[in-house]
Amino acid sequence: MANWRKTGWGAVLMALWALASVPVIVAAILLAFPFMGRRGFFAIAPMFARGMAWFCGIPFTLEGWDRLPEAIRTGQQPVIFMSNHESQMDPPVLIGALPVPAVYIAKKELKYVPFIGWAAWAAGVIFIDRGDRDRAIRSIHAAAAEIRGGKNVVIFPEGTRSRTGGMLPFKKGGFALAQDAGVCIIPTATVGGREVLPSGSIHLRPGRYVVAVGEPVDPAAYPDRDALMAEVRARIENLVAQARGERAA
Repeated sequence: MANWRKTGWGAVLMALWALASVPVIVAAILLAFPFMGRRGFFAIAPMFARGMAWFCGIPFTLEGWDRLPEAIRTGQQPVIFMSNHESQMDPPVLIGALPVPAVYIAKKELKYVPFIGWAAWAAGVIFIDRGDRDRAIRSIHAAAAEIRGGKNVVIFPEGTRSRTGGMLPFKKGGFALAQDAGVCIIPTATVGGREVLPSGSIHLRPGRYVVAVGEPVDPAAYPDRDALMAEVRARIENLVAQARGERAA
């Protein structure tokens, strides 16, 4: 029975569990909101992520956290976590793995998606209006103000999931946001998603995730956005390579 997750009926059972648990978790988050505000999401959602990891056989570990400055580890200094993106499992795994609350940057259309959008609103996700350039710029400035106000943010600079495992070209919006907000970027790697939930599949497979974080990158230390982007990309690539080695060990 130890390998039931690798069978066809095990995959169906895991999918049904996920479909059934999402509405329950979202309902719990919304019921907690009047009493706990945004804290309700970050009290409940990580429990869901860890429960999913246990039930589906997807344990995850966090590497490098202890090497970050104490102000970041305790949530006193807001930062932008920038990660590679291999799977739809990356967001819930990061919610479960990161010890400090961190919200995502999302298109405003997500706000209207049942369950997911409701949970995103309760979490304080920063919604960006990409309808036209002027509105997008205003959205970036508003997001920067929220980060300066204390929000940690997670951004996937590729903009979408990689289908090959290699990183896609980075988009500049997240780096403009970091410069505007004046906060450090934490290079982050998530490894394991391609095996656990490959692109285009709904079939969860048991497997180990490794999340690795690197040392902070200060945007003010780089002469321009391209130099900043190149440095962060190089660090993420290095973290991915290290995490793959850790996962294979």
